[in-house]
Amino acid sequence: MIARIWHGAVTADKAAEYLRRMREIALPDYRATPGNIGGYVLQRPDGNITHFYMLTFRESEEAIAAFAGKPIEVAKYYDFDPDFLIEMEPDATHYQVYDR
Repeated sequence: MIARIWHGAVTADKAAEYLRRMREIALPDYRATPGNIGGYVLQRPDGNITHFYMLTFRESEEAIAAFAGKPIEVAKYYDFDPDFLIEMEPDATHYQVYDR
């Protein structure tokens, strides 16, 4: 299993609306892709900035590519992201997951 982590930051005044869109648009898209094992939104306020981490679990690199394209390290963005994100970070990070 592979964990994919993406980070984005928005100003605090946009955080509630961004979270709504991530829950209603991004998470269903993440979860609908074959090979998805799970997906979560993590949120952390930090002064007037709110950080979002999208944590997904996939069966394989092929399953990541089916969702994000190749190379798999490149971040995937939605059409609403430029209206919210402070920076369009170029990459996502991947980790091999071991349960034992």
